Amino acid sequence: MAEAHRRGYREGYDAGRESGASSSKLKIEWLERRIEDLEQKLDGATRIFEVAGHQVVEVGGYAYRWRGDAPLKVGDRVLLPENYVSRMKNGPGPTVSVVNKLGTTYRGHMSFIVGRAPAEGA
Repeated sequence: MAEAHRRGYREGYDAGRESGASSSKLKIEWLERRIEDLEQKLDGATRIFEVAGHQVVEVGGYAYRWRGDAPLKVGDRVLLPENYVSRMKNGPGPTVSVVNKLGTTYRGHMSFIVGRAPAEGA
């Protein structure tokens, strides 16, 4: 009888623990989706695409201004101005990178893109 009681208690305990863990996992997943949705809404409400008549794009997570004639598109290769980090990593001169996003939510100082980079292999 005592063994049956222990087994029943243990099975009930395990079932309750699994149910709680499952419930917590579903709640976490719901909250993560909700946060992502709210971040997208906030991004859409605060994203700027132009500053003082210059197009704004994100390259490698940083915002840059483009004053060229034809607008840039996601995937365009560009030349970024040299800075102390790029000089240590890539040597002197502009660095080739790729446009990740159009517009930005960043409101601080933005450097200008030097120009379009030649097509890869050209």
